[in-house]
Amino acid sequence: MTACIVGWAHTPFGKLENETVESLVVRVATDALIDAGLGPDDVDEILLGHFNAGFSPQDFTASLVLQADPRLRFKPATRVENACATGSAAVHQAVRAVKAGDARIVLVVGVEQMTRTPGPEIGKNLLKASYLPEDGDTPAGFAGVFGKIAHSYFQRWGDQSDALAAIAAKNHKNGVDNPYAQMRKDFGFEFCRTESEKNPFVAGPLKRTDCSLVSDGAAALVVTDVATALKLNKAVAFRGTAHVQDFLPMSKRDILKFEGCTKAWGKALAEAGIALSDLSFVETHDCFTVAELIEYEAMGLVPEGQGARAVLEGWTLKDGKLPVNPSGGLKSKGHPIGATGVSMHVLSSMQLMDQAGGIQVKGAKLGGIFNMGGAAVANYVSVLERLR
Repeated sequence: MTACIVGWAHTPFGKLENETVESLVVRVATDALIDAGLGPDDVDEILLGHFNAGFSPQDFTASLVLQADPRLRFKPATRVENACATGSAAVHQAVRAVKAGDARIVLVVGVEQMTRTPGPEIGKNLLKASYLPEDGDTPAGFAGVFGKIAHSYFQRWGDQSDALAAIAAKNHKNGVDNPYAQMRKDFGFEFCRTESEKNPFVAGPLKRTDCSLVSDGAAALVVTDVATALKLNKAVAFRGTAHVQDFLPMSKRDILKFEGCTKAWGKALAEAGIALSDLSFVETHDCFTVAELIEYEAMGLVPEGQGARAVLEGWTLKDGKLPVNPSGGLKSKGHPIGATGVSMHVLSSMQLMDQAGGIQVKGAKLGGIFNMGGAAVANYVSVLERLR
C-alpha cells in the first residue's frame, strides 16, 4: 500500500444546465479539499481527467482547477485523457506520483459536460474513442460499435437478451438509492426485456435500456501517502492497481474476450494478494449492458461464454455473492466521460467507509473497480481497502 484516498466530492450526474466545465471543476475541487481537512497550500500536484473530444469549446482545461483558490496558482497541473477511462487514468497517475515520492498530496478532478452538444455531434465525439479507419462510419456511433459486439456475442454464445435485461434492471434498481444518479427509476426486468416505443432498439440487439446516459458531472478526490493519511480523518488505501493497454483496432483481437480487462484484473489482484472472491463488491464499466456481461467473464467470475449465469442466478445482485455496480453503474448513474473513473473511486471509498447510504453493501471490506476506455482498449483496475 503506497497511497490512500483521504477526501472526496461528487456532483449529481445529469443535465446540469446551470453549470459549466469550469464551475463543476471548481465545485468539486473545493469540496474535496474541505472533506479531506486540507487546504490549497497542502496540494503538491493537480491532475484533471477531461476527455472533451469536442464536447467543450474550452480544450485547455488543466488550469481551470486553479480557479478554485488563488493559493493553487503555480502548482503543477496536468490534464489526463484515455477515452472513457480518463478518470481512472488521472487517479492512477496520482498514485504513481505519491509512490515515486514526487508528491505528498495530489488533487484529482474528473469532469465532462456532454448534454449541451447536439445529438449527432455527441455520436461523432464518442466515436473518436474507436479506431476510425474501421469504425468511423458505424451507424449509431459508439452504441453501434457495442451493438456489433453484442451481435457477435449472440452468434457465438446464443441469445443473451434475458441476461442483458437483467443487468439493466439490476443497475436501475440499484441506482434508485444513489443520490448522484442521473436516472433513479426501477424499470424492472420486463420493461428492459421488451422492445417498446419507450425502449426501442438502438443498435443490433441493444435497446435504449442497454445504453449508458449522456451526462454532465464532476467528481474529485485527494490522494496522499499512507503516513499522512493515518493522521487525517479517513484513509482508503490502494491495495492493488493495474493499467493494461490493448490494440485499438478490434480486428487485431478477439473482441469478445476483453483480454486487457482480464490481464488488468490479474495484475491488480496479485499485487493486492487476494482472489476475486475476497472482494465485497465491484464497480465495473457498464457503458453498455453487454460490456458488463463480458466483464463477468474477463474478471474471472464465470468461464467464457457463461456471463449470463452471474446475473440470472443472482450472483451480482446487491445481496449476491459479488455485488456488481451497487451504485447503479454507468447505466443508472450516468457517464460523463472524464468524471466516470473518479466517481467509481469516490463511491467505492464511500462504501468502504460505510458512508454509502442507500447503496451501501453491508460489511464492505474490499472493493474492486474496473474502468475501461474504448472497447476494452484502456483497462484500469483498482483494489481498495479501508485503513481507518
